[in-house]
Amino acid sequence: MIVGALLPLVGVPLLVGGLALGWALMTQRDGDGFFTTSTEHISSPSVALTTRALDLGDLGPDDWWADRDVATVRLRVTSREPGPVFVGIGPSDAVAAYLRDAPYDEITDITDNDPFRYTLTRHGGDADSAPAPTRQGFWTAQASGGGSQELTWDLRPGTYTVVVMNADGTAGVDVDVVAGGRLALLTPLAAGLVLVGLALVAAGALLLVRGAGSASPGAPPARPGTRLTADETPPSGFEVSPVRVTGIQDAHLSRGLWLVKWVLVLPHLVILAALWLVFAVLTVVAFASILFTERYPRSIFDLNVGILRWSWRVAFYATSALGTDRYPPFSLTARDYPADLDVAYPERLSRRLVLVKSWLLALPHLIVLSVLSGTWGWTFGNDGARLSAGGLIGALTFAAGLLLLFTGRYPSSLFDLLIGLNRWTYRVIAYVALMTDQYPPFRLDQGPTEPGPGQIPGSFTPRPDADEAATEASLDADGDAQAAASAGH
Repeated sequence: MIVGALLPLVGVPLLVGGLALGWALMTQRDGDGFFTTSTEHISSPSVALTTRALDLGDLGPDDWWADRDVATVRLRVTSREPGPVFVGIGPSDAVAAYLRDAPYDEITDITDNDPFRYTLTRHGGDADSAPAPTRQGFWTAQASGGGSQELTWDLRPGTYTVVVMNADGTAGVDVDVVAGGRLALLTPLAAGLVLVGLALVAAGALLLVRGAGSASPGAPPARPGTRLTADETPPSGFEVSPVRVTGIQDAHLSRGLWLVKWVLVLPHLVILAALWLVFAVLTVVAFASILFTERYPRSIFDLNVGILRWSWRVAFYATSALGTDRYPPFSLTARDYPADLDVAYPERLSRRLVLVKSWLLALPHLIVLSVLSGTWGWTFGNDGARLSAGGLIGALTFAAGLLLLFTGRYPSSLFDLLIGLNRWTYRVIAYVALMTDQYPPFRLDQGPTEPGPGQIPGSFTPRPDADEAATEASLDADGDAQAAASAGH
């Protein structure tokens, strides 16, 4: 299960990168397969504009790309002056020797932000002009003439410099430049990233399903009162939710531990980030299965329920309730914890509902959840830091933490409200994740346990722990004995 959780952490970035690269290859290239810059204006009063030396390495036995067109550069230069323009690429040493007696500017510190900016660094001597570049024999690639000139060059090992100047070598260069590049390996690279990413995500999902299916069923039983049992019947006219969320508050909570719980659960958050990626992928698989077979695959269902259960335990401990100081277990199946979640497995699911319930039917609930479960945090901009408003659950949890810190008390009414808000949230998540066809109620079922027999929907009657139950049973027995004695008397 650990390996299965870690594989998507590598696979998903590779998959996203491959898809993004594929999108760029299909939409951002010109007809010749080049990625190009916008047209930029560059000028200099000197005799030439040059780039920094481009070091492509020395030719050696391992330079397999030396005789292949792996990468191609294209430069299109248009002179703003009436005379012809020259653009060439040559060995850096030869270029430096050619221009040593004349002033030329090296283009440095280019920024492509709007507006385009660059810095010119002056080199060379004081001559008024340079020999005509078209008469030099060292150029690796060159183009010259009036109007717009285009140079295309396949990269080869060596150190090269790009030069733009007037074709007669006179001073004053004023041109518009468009640069482009083409890599022959980008298409197979994109395909490879997608295939490897899919393979890693699929392998992670299979390992998680296998791990969940082979987990030991001998987990310790849940604490009494943590969930509605199957033999109980709901109140008259009350529909029991297939999503059962419970949370039993500790009798004694630390005043200040909640301040560092978010740090303590970082290992959980890292694993859950991977698990939720798996959750999303498996939900898509479940969608296809429901659409064609009306069934949610049981192994996938159990795994996704386990991910929800794990998430609720961490939220109950650290972020959404602060209901216990007991550290949550690293497990999808453990049930011996103050917080628990379960979803009744549906034997059949509607093919028609699966097409609309996640985005259309659930929309009113999603609007409510945007208020309940928003994230609090700080945003930083040019005008300073700002507190970004979050959800009601976060605000109430923080208020509960402050009450614990300064008074040592956590009001039961506040805790019950938080459990109700979280219960609403997880019911909607299960519905959106296609795990049930029963529409979530617009109802705030407060309290640590799901509504049971004789309870009014939206209210709660906390169940006692085992010790409290024994005490109450003893008191009931004493009361019955006293009543019998009084009746006999």
